[in-house]
Amino acid sequence: MKRMDEGMPFLLQYENVAWYENGKVRILDRRVYPREVRFEVCETYQEVVRAIADMVTQSAGPYTAVGMGMALAARQARGKKPEEQSVFLRQAAHDLAHARPTTANRYGKITFRCAAVAEAALEAGRDPVSAVVEDTLESLGRRYGAMQLVGDRLEELIPEGGTILTQCYGETVIGALIRAARRSGKTFRVFCAETRPFLQGARLTASCFAQAGFDTTVLTDNMVACIMEREGVDLFTSAADTIALDGHIANKTGTFQIAILAKYFGVPYYVTGIPDRDKLSAADIVVEQRDPGPVLSSWGVPNTVPEVKGVYPSFDVTPPHLISGVVTDKGVYVPYLLRQYFDSEVRDFY
Repeated sequence: MKRMDEGMPFLLQYENVAWYENGKVRILDRRVYPREVRFEVCETYQEVVRAIADMVTQSAGPYTAVGMGMALAARQARGKKPEEQSVFLRQAAHDLAHARPTTANRYGKITFRCAAVAEAALEAGRDPVSAVVEDTLESLGRRYGAMQLVGDRLEELIPEGGTILTQCYGETVIGALIRAARRSGKTFRVFCAETRPFLQGARLTASCFAQAGFDTTVLTDNMVACIMEREGVDLFTSAADTIALDGHIANKTGTFQIAILAKYFGVPYYVTGIPDRDKLSAADIVVEQRDPGPVLSSWGVPNTVPEVKGVYPSFDVTPPHLISGVVTDKGVYVPYLLRQYFDSEVRDFY
């Protein structure tokens, strides 16, 4: 297996995303990084489901975690009759895919393929666990390869010595952008919106850029207008948890309001990712509603009196008129013309 994580930040090294070994899956706990480097250890696929739902890993991390979770499911199914193993694997594929509802369609492509791989291995008399792990690593490599093409195109849009603003944590795109900039020798400043309440922008995105040697600054989510006005931001960019074919995208809550500010200040907004063929419009996007507890506290310390309520929609939906372009592995598309992405052959991304 050719690894595709060479030159990637610590967070994106294969073993630090999700890794199966000796009947356990280790997942880097991104909720506490970089304050602490610790791993959640899962011994059943159900524990992987819970880890994803609890945001132990997010962004593109769950794409690998669900595959490794299927390896655990194949291990848990040992000793069952063939038909019982098949039923167990299909149930695991469904449960892992729906660990987070907004991206269930993407996770499902991985988990149900893993179930089929495990079943084929059983029929051939091979170890289904090893087969699923191998398939998951191949899938991981494909994603890194596809995202490198996205990162290369995004890097071309950034002026030399320019300034970019990011939102949340675009994982593989960030790693790919860093590699592309290192290859070309391009330098630029990075401002990272902190992304409350889990602070992915402050803890994860900023860590990757700073550790790679980029001039990196974190701002609170309510400072975006001030920074755009005073710092000369050349480009706003984010990944997307889902991209509908009508050009609406869902990303971490706060993306919509930054896109509005970018339009006001004349800053282009480029979304990175691959369109979802099975989501035709914004109506097909499910916005996950999370426990509002983290909104009312900071790392377990309450910010409000007990009578105050909180709300925590995990994503918001940005309309296409606020998006300058969608940067994909096949090129940059006008958001209203995303269907053209599927006019030519589409590589197996997952």
